[in-house]
Amino acid sequence: MTARDILSIAVLIALAALVPLATSASTVLNFLVFMLIIALGAQGWNILGGFGGQFSFGHAAFFGTGAYATAILQLRYGINAWVGLGAAVVAGAAVGWVIGFLSFRSGLRGSYFALVTLAFAEVLRILANAAGFTGGAAGLLIKLDVRPENLQFENRAVFYWVVLGFVGAVLLLTRWIQRSRFGAQLVAVRENEDAAKALGVDSLRVKLRAITLSAGITALAGCLYAQYFLYIDANIAYGTWISIEFLLAPIIGGVGTVFGPVAGALTLHGLGELTKAFAGRIPGIDLIVFGTVLVLAIAFAPGGILGLLGRLRAKGAGLLPTGSKEVSHAGR
Repeated sequence: MTARDILSIAVLIALAALVPLATSASTVLNFLVFMLIIALGAQGWNILGGFGGQFSFGHAAFFGTGAYATAILQLRYGINAWVGLGAAVVAGAAVGWVIGFLSFRSGLRGSYFALVTLAFAEVLRILANAAGFTGGAAGLLIKLDVRPENLQFENRAVFYWVVLGFVGAVLLLTRWIQRSRFGAQLVAVRENEDAAKALGVDSLRVKLRAITLSAGITALAGCLYAQYFLYIDANIAYGTWISIEFLLAPIIGGVGTVFGPVAGALTLHGLGELTKAFAGRIPGIDLIVFGTVLVLAIAFAPGGILGLLGRLRAKGAGLLPTGSKEVSHAGR
């Protein structure tokens, strides 16, 4: 990873950090915090699905584990929120490793792996909805105790900066992966796993590392969600909706890119909020927007927003012949 890589991420984070200085509106900060949480989880999905080519439909399993772990550790055992956050990330990563070991050891790939992850997430949702220590159907309500050690702040901007800091750290991690030997092995497995094995790549180990990292980052997003909204239940934590959010953002922004998940999350939720502002609070209007954007992206920008911008830049510089087709990053 070069100094230029670090600088580009640092500039982006620094500019984003200035937003609360320009506005203190709760609506804006709520939107930005939620968008960054989605971007964080989407970045986790992107490591496994974008760089590794292992598409998951069940990242809610990791998000929910992180959210429930941090809430239970605080409510049942009185553990500090920051310590609970670290423990919850480890718990989410462990769940990812177990699911990955059972799936990849059995040779599951493609749609089979995607369906297995969806099944695991649904099983965890049912268990959380029935178990007593998770609060059952009523869920868990984290006590409001505004203190920094509880990861609760009087000013919403502080929590925004905390989440932004985590997003910046994960962006740096993703860039490092992209430039590293591990990243090259991930891409090799994505493009042709059998050929990668023939060249000496331990595909099982590589995929297990990827899903463990992916799950840990997604669990972190779940922790931050629980700490910000102070409430979770089975349908929120393990619901299909969150898996779809984490899947859509990288696809819209650019699968297998560093900034794609952030761009996708901002685009999806930005358009969703604008639609609500103009069309009113019509139930499901944001889902219609998500579906429309997804169809348009697949049809006209298979490389996502970043891929389309890169193509337009190259075309403007005369590097691409007129009429040439865009190629998805995941296919390169």
